[in-house]
Amino acid sequence: MMTNEELEERVARAVDNFMQGYGCCQSVVAAFADLYGLDDTTAKKIAAGFGGGVGRMRMMCGAVSGIVMLVGLDCGQTEGSDREGKSACYKVVQDLLAKSKEENGSLICAEILGIKGYEKAQSSYVASARTAEYYKTRPCAAKVESAARIFAEYLKQKG
Repeated sequence: MMTNEELEERVARAVDNFMQGYGCCQSVVAAFADLYGLDDTTAKKIAAGFGGGVGRMRMMCGAVSGIVMLVGLDCGQTEGSDREGKSACYKVVQDLLAKSKEENGSLICAEILGIKGYEKAQSSYVASARTAEYYKTRPCAAKVESAARIFAEYLKQKG
């Protein structure tokens, strides 16, 4: 079991990842990936396409996608016929995503960013430049912190 200090370090690492320019999903997954035998580079590659609400389409928040990926690494079933294991994993995902929605108001990137309309939300695949203005106007660092903390609390409670 990890100490509170170790869990806080992972939450801080997730935020630091984001501030270095990584996507929300990459930031959250990479902060915990070593617990599951994944190196930093592999974790960031696996999570790369989930940024911007999945490929910058502003669908499910990347930080939330990171929670889903980590739950799969933590308790995902590996036998296709294991319905009980699959159901147990789905329960954890639903519980943690309910906490995220309660804390952040939505699981949808466009809603979190205040973007109205599906077409506008998907207007470009071009990643935003990470400038001081970007960080001031986006709630993403706080959402990354929230997602990492939710997963850290899950690990703590799980023991």
